[in-house]
Amino acid sequence: MTWPRLRVADWTETRDTLHMWTQIVGKVRMAYAPPVNHWWHCTLYPGARGLSTSAIPYGETVFTLDFDFLDHRLHIRSSDGRAREVTLEPKSVATFYGETMEALSTLGIEPRIHASPNEVEAAIPFAEDETHFSYDGEAVQRFWRQMLQAQRVLEQFRSEFVGKASPVHFFWGAMDLAYTRFSGRVAPIHPGGAPNCPPWVMQEGYSHELASFGFWPGGGTEGAFYAYAYPEPPGYAERTGRFYDHTLKECLLPYEVAADSADPGATVLEFLRTTYAGAADLGGWDRKALEMSR
Repeated sequence: MTWPRLRVADWTETRDTLHMWTQIVGKVRMAYAPPVNHWWHCTLYPGARGLSTSAIPYGETVFTLDFDFLDHRLHIRSSDGRAREVTLEPKSVATFYGETMEALSTLGIEPRIHASPNEVEAAIPFAEDETHFSYDGEAVQRFWRQMLQAQRVLEQFRSEFVGKASPVHFFWGAMDLAYTRFSGRVAPIHPGGAPNCPPWVMQEGYSHELASFGFWPGGGTEGAFYAYAYPEPPGYAERTGRFYDHTLKECLLPYEVAADSADPGATVLEFLRTTYAGAADLGGWDRKALEMSR
């Protein structure tokens, strides 16, 4: 499968609009899904046509919200056979929010959500956001296909670990595809600091010692793969030196570096394995107990 190319600068306005749309859909899932540690009940999942909430419980039924980036629709489907859809096209966040809530209401679903974005500096309430209104369908498709490539490699990497680990899933707060491994030990209380996000949210997400990895549409000309450890063990920056970004305090592999290499998947896998080994070795993880023999 070809690794799609997409300059961040060429779709920033669409990216920022899509980010808000995914927050709306993710918050609907969060309103009904039973809580799971580290906010895993809030995420979306890449699939064969876009991003999905997976099944959300509602009374004696379930429903799903699925971004279809091929036909450019948000499909809302209930297990009782009813369905509605919202067209994905240039429109404001306020319009998308109103249409999505109305579509849910016609199915008898009226979620109570915090109707403002998190983890962004300018937290414009969804119903008032006329600032973000761009939708370049081709760019969105390319981003989704980038995520599919990232997912494929992250799933392979995930198969090498037998300890506690997250799914490979899409966090709508920071708009990143993420996967996390845990050492099994409790972590120091996280200081927080994400914009428009209460400290207790970050403290739950980082309650246990971890090494996290992922891909997001930033950090490089065409996005970037990232890796970091919490708490960061002494010497991690030096151990991962060629990848470590001292400004962000995490490791980066620009997407374009991987895509330009002879074997992009192998290049990303090397980055993941190298940065994990640095976190695990310096953090004193029990690697023999936590890893699958290769």
